[in-house]
Amino acid sequence: MYQSYYGLTEMPFHITPDPKFLYLSPPHQEALRHLKYGVTERKGFIVLIGEVGCGKTTLCRKFLSELDPQHYDTALVLNPRLTETQMLKAIMTELGETHLARSKNDLVSQMNQVLLARIAAGREIVLIIDEAQNLSFEVFEQVRLLSNLETDKQKLLQIVLMGQPELKEKLAQEELRQLRQRILVHYELRPLTRPEMDHYIHHRLSLAGGAGRPTFTQWALRHIYRHSRGIPRIINNLCDKALLSAFIRDSDEVTYWDARRASRDLDRLTD
Repeated sequence: MYQSYYGLTEMPFHITPDPKFLYLSPPHQEALRHLKYGVTERKGFIVLIGEVGCGKTTLCRKFLSELDPQHYDTALVLNPRLTETQMLKAIMTELGETHLARSKNDLVSQMNQVLLARIAAGREIVLIIDEAQNLSFEVFEQVRLLSNLETDKQKLLQIVLMGQPELKEKLAQEELRQLRQRILVHYELRPLTRPEMDHYIHHRLSLAGGAGRPTFTQWALRHIYRHSRGIPRIINNLCDKALLSAFIRDSDEVTYWDARRASRDLDRLTD
């Protein structure tokens, strides 16, 4: 609706993880550097933690897009609510293997052979598990055991665990102390500050083809920040609804009242 009215080429505040719209705020840049460092230096286990909606998945896609496909093979597991055997099969499938063993032990043996062959061919293998806070203790242990696969010189698998703050709590539990001791690279992604949020909104409007319209008043931005707490997904929701409110008024300016209407609409979903 408001896209054509404001002369935008696409909707600026989609909540889907599109790397094109990734705003590399200082914490996002730092998180990306941690991911790259952990993988290139073959640190084995890397953990990225962030609140829901902070941009972990978008950052992950950006990271994957920057890995050289001529050198890296990647496996991305988005649904971690799996058994040990299902997890092994999911990893192998993501790596492009089609003829899979049936039992857990045979799958581990098959994976070891596949990884050794790829390492010998000059490949590096990266496994990323999203929403890792949902892994069962049994699957955490299986993932830890996968980190034991190695040659005399290097690990066969670089493992990135991404999750919400609950992941940090889970990793702190006594049952996972062996896994916790193997985590050499760890970063917690914080929400945006107010100046970062202002740049973030301008960044998305510019990428969507905005040419100076619409604009957000300072009071609108202040309300959006207070209500979103700097979390990008909530910022997107509020900006989308506020833009619709301004469009209904035939206005090029998003005001405090538009932002307030947006936050009230969002609050109704959680009442």
